[in-house]
Amino acid sequence: MIISDTKNTVPNPKKAQAEAKKTIDEANNILIVPHANVDPDGLSSALACYMLFTKMDKKCTVICPDTLPESLSFMPGFDKLKQEIDYKKDFIITLNCSKGFEVDKLRYVPEENGINIIITPKKGELTESDISLKDGPLPYDLVVVVDTADIKLLGSFYESHKDLFDRIPVLNIDHHISNSKFGTCNLVSASSASATEVLYEWFMSVSEWKSKLTSDIATLLLTGLITDTRSFQNPNTTPRSMEIAAELLDMGARQQEIIQFIYKTKPLSTLKIWGRALNNIQVNKKEHIVWSTINRDDLAEMEASSKETHGIIDDLLTTIPGADIYILFTEIEEGKLKASMRSSEDKDASLISSDLFGGGGHARAAGFRREGYDNFQLEVLDCVKKIIAHMKGVETDSTKPSASKKKIEKKSEKNDDGSIDIVKGLSE
Repeated sequence: MIISDTKNTVPNPKKAQAEAKKTIDEANNILIVPHANVDPDGLSSALACYMLFTKMDKKCTVICPDTLPESLSFMPGFDKLKQEIDYKKDFIITLNCSKGFEVDKLRYVPEENGINIIITPKKGELTESDISLKDGPLPYDLVVVVDTADIKLLGSFYESHKDLFDRIPVLNIDHHISNSKFGTCNLVSASSASATEVLYEWFMSVSEWKSKLTSDIATLLLTGLITDTRSFQNPNTTPRSMEIAAELLDMGARQQEIIQFIYKTKPLSTLKIWGRALNNIQVNKKEHIVWSTINRDDLAEMEASSKETHGIIDDLLTTIPGADIYILFTEIEEGKLKASMRSSEDKDASLISSDLFGGGGHARAAGFRREGYDNFQLEVLDCVKKIIAHMKGVETDSTKPSASKKKIEKKSEKNDDGSIDIVKGLSE
């Protein structure tokens, strides 16, 4: 388990939970954000935080940083989601009038490469030392980021609001082994099956929060747990995961509602794109690798979105026997693809995706992104070639282990589930 309250401390679950609670207690205006291309665990984590913190009289804004996933509209609090924040950074110009200076007129004149602000005095004089510039006030005093291994996975939302993340504290709540501990305060448990499992343990550790956990919050927490374990089929499922699910059911979590909307309700466009993925399956029996592709033309033809490919790799590709690596490549924009990867117990998907492509995730489930290529199919073949070389231990320019990876291999330890603790290795 990796749970830390700061970037460079010894893991201490109770201390981390206490520090996270203190962070919430000291905040008044909280911004809550899951990763871009959000999945059920990320969205249910964000909404669970929103519902609990608002019950604590906190002013909260919860963001879905891309298109709202209508398939998840059954989630309690879905109507509270926003896609953007109403915030433009202000700059304040201050004039020191302590020497008796008074303003008669204030105007500006645009120029080719700037603006001249002209101050006409009514009384007194200004010098350069009497003028100062500072940032305007912020609308939030805390950002809570959930189910996100790296801050850049917030996508364009982060790029558009870097100043927010630079100027106010960030509470990072996650369960990915590849988490970079980017927060001011980090609550990260790599042994937890989902981000909502991390939240459940945290919520239940605070006595005054327990009475605020409604059936809606329980439903959200169970949604993340069910989906990130694939109904408790994935290797990340632990006995504690099962215990938490039972406790959430006792709290009123609506399990059948979750199953109905997540697994038994699929638009025709989703079924069509799943069919195209089946048609595009490639199997290399010699190298024990299976992959499939969905390009932009496929999505357009089936009138589907890239989000509708969620579930293809787990429900379709991984049912093919005899492979160590399963990958779904989806072209999300021209020159940009995302890859979802699953692996057998003999391979570490997180290390492969991290070492080759800067991705990450879990030992059995990981992903990465590629961009800047000219041809989608050729890029896919190049990725597959590199993965095969990595699996065979062949060192090329793109597959040679970095110094950081060698350090990880030397210092990291195995978790109870056999996965490698990357974060611990890097922090030592």
